[in-house]
Amino acid sequence: MDHSEIMELLAAYVDQELGIAETLAVQRHLEACAECRREYEEQAAFSKRIRQAATSFKAPSALAARISQALPQDKPARPPGAKRWNFNWLQAGAAMATVLAAAWSIGLYASLPSAQERIADEIISSHVRSLQAEHLTDVASTDQHTVKPWFNGKLNFSPPVIDLAAQGFVLEGGRLDYLDGQPVAALIYRRQKHPINLYIWPAAGKDAGPQAQTGRGYHLVHWRADDMNYWAVSDVAENELLRFSGILRLATHQ
Repeated sequence: MDHSEIMELLAAYVDQELGIAETLAVQRHLEACAECRREYEEQAAFSKRIRQAATSFKAPSALAARISQALPQDKPARPPGAKRWNFNWLQAGAAMATVLAAAWSIGLYASLPSAQERIADEIISSHVRSLQAEHLTDVASTDQHTVKPWFNGKLNFSPPVIDLAAQGFVLEGGRLDYLDGQPVAALIYRRQKHPINLYIWPAAGKDAGPQAQTGRGYHLVHWRADDMNYWAVSDVAENELLRFSGILRLATHQ
């Protein structure tokens, strides 16, 4: 693809709407083209602001009462000589349309994924791309003193790089990646034949212990410590990924 075609696909790439072939083509182009990379970062940051500004609504407690009032009510038998009640079907229909529209809007907002669910989905997609494109590392080394300095000048933070080979998790290198509209560090470890992508970027908020989840056949563990977000993803067994996170958390606090 040429430069102009990549520019046209960036918006769909940011929203993860491209197929595998187009995704890989855009990713390869971004690695080599600084102009497109800047445009991607701007679009990703704008998309993030929109998601953060999205408002969710909780159904009001009075909604059931409003629906009940809008529905036709059972009336007692009309006494002889009483005046017939003239029900305004047009007015009732308008009320029902308003109630249904409100209920649909509430359901729509309730079905939107949370911020953590969106990030988890981004992380799985990044992990899959790194395997399909055979681009696990930008710097391939088992030496933490080679991998850590490689990130100098490429990120506005210094990711901790820990050698865990003695515990059975071999460091293979690192690379730059983009998640949640920002550049992040990706460290690659291997447990036997299973690669583990460990994503690290600055966090806002207090420390949080590991939380495990599963998506699209992959296991993820997320925790927050020392003003950093950590996300580990792999097809390794969940208990092994939790063990990896536990060893890493202890090592970074020694």
